[in-house]
Amino acid sequence: MGFARTCSVALVGVEGVVVEVQADLEPGVAAFALVGLPDKSLTESRDRVRAAVVNSGAEWPQKKLTVGLSPASVPKGGSGFDLAVAAAVLGAAERIDPRTIADLVLIGELGLDGRVRPVRGILPAVLAAADAGYRQVVVPEQTAGEASLVPGVSVLGVRSLRQLIAVLTDEPVPDEEPTEEGRPDAMLAGLLVPGAGIGTGLSAAPAEGPDLADVAGQHHARRALEISAAGSHHLLLSGPPGAGKTMLAERLPGILPPLSRQESLEVTAVHSVAGILPPGEPLVRRAPYCAPHHSATMQSLVGGGNGLPRPGAVSLAHRGILFLDEAPEFSGKALDALRQPLESGHVVIARAAGVVRLPARFLLALAANPCPCGRHTLHGAGCECPPALVRRYQARLSGPLLDRVDLRVEAEPVTRADLLGQGDRGETTAAVAARVREARDRAATRLADTPWRVNSEIPGHELRTRYHTAPGALAEAERDIERGLLTARGLDRVLRVAWTAADLAGHDRPDARDIALALEMRTGVARGVPVGTGGRA
Repeated sequence: MGFARTCSVALVGVEGVVVEVQADLEPGVAAFALVGLPDKSLTESRDRVRAAVVNSGAEWPQKKLTVGLSPASVPKGGSGFDLAVAAAVLGAAERIDPRTIADLVLIGELGLDGRVRPVRGILPAVLAAADAGYRQVVVPEQTAGEASLVPGVSVLGVRSLRQLIAVLTDEPVPDEEPTEEGRPDAMLAGLLVPGAGIGTGLSAAPAEGPDLADVAGQHHARRALEISAAGSHHLLLSGPPGAGKTMLAERLPGILPPLSRQESLEVTAVHSVAGILPPGEPLVRRAPYCAPHHSATMQSLVGGGNGLPRPGAVSLAHRGILFLDEAPEFSGKALDALRQPLESGHVVIARAAGVVRLPARFLLALAANPCPCGRHTLHGAGCECPPALVRRYQARLSGPLLDRVDLRVEAEPVTRADLLGQGDRGETTAAVAARVREARDRAATRLADTPWRVNSEIPGHELRTRYHTAPGALAEAERDIERGLLTARGLDRVLRVAWTAADLAGHDRPDARDIALALEMRTGVARGVPVGTGGRA
């Protein structure tokens, strides 16, 4: 009788659970049983592992073989357990020393020829192993760079089961033939899932992406864009077609600062699980940008799918931007499903197969026309939409959702002078991005001893009791509350925007002009604040 054990990781959403893989050999009729709540793809590993072991030059044990995955109560799926199962079987058969694999975490799919194929979710899996105290992991060679992002973990990348056996038995490591240059590498097929990242992209560096200077006019909307990026405030751009709403939203990623190390790891983990992490780029350093089509379902936005839920658009936009163009055309249920993650920064999805908690702290940007034809706000443009139809169209963005949007800006029609380049050319993305970084640095210094990073995350109670505005600055906001123009949540969001405006202007705390600007951008009522640049009145 032989027994051996090793470890692998089961992913539940973007969180990992270390699984002990045990192999037991007993005399009897040759059979291979796999227990421990495996799904269909994991059950098929019996055939993959047997063929991989034989084609790697090792002998398959002709005994009763039982492989157990513990804890058995955790659902397990995917092909990433193949390498651990093969190592446990070889340890039980004494082809390798069972003690050498007892504290190893092995992740990888096996081909029938013994090659180790990469799988998705390597980063969150290795993070889970490190949190559990494991310090040695074995992964496919193509994903070794992604696994090496976790500090304090020794990573071994292998191309085949033969190489792993040689390393564990101190034998000469065989060389595997690399893929010829210019030929497609079939081993990378498991990393990218077709269709998983539709409408999702990793934003380019500001120098490579579209420039904010390309937008004609829209000085008020550009100012709102800058405030949105500096304080991570949600934004609604409304106006007629062709005013530049989509152009502005597409340039928002360029003025956001690069992700911190911790934020990069969070984003990379989500994109790795979703299967949209570009090969050769193990760490995502720029904020992601997700722009789903208005026909997207509620499940595609918040997450879902068969079995355990998979990340949706709100998670793919984590630490980045979720842009909903033609927002009133989205399903009402899909839009209202965004309310909870907008408040909490995560989404909890409960399904029959289990409950998954996914990160979803994103900046929401909405673009909307004033009516179905888009000409309602244009003078003499011939809008024929009945008033009742206009009200119904605008009501598709529910009040509770809009109450969570800090900035509501009207994009005015572009004038002839701006369109023909006769007016002042707007600032470049680089110039605006520099001011945004300075404002973020001021906020980070002020919030250094708190759990918050940007102004939009500060709770309302803290804003009212700990971070005080200049004397008399809230007089206009108080009048709006009495007239019913502001709710309690609305006042908190006005204060957050005012702090961001103060950071952009270099003020120590918000004054009356900063409050007036925040009120104007939330209520749409002009407050006499001059339109300028850099958040300065």
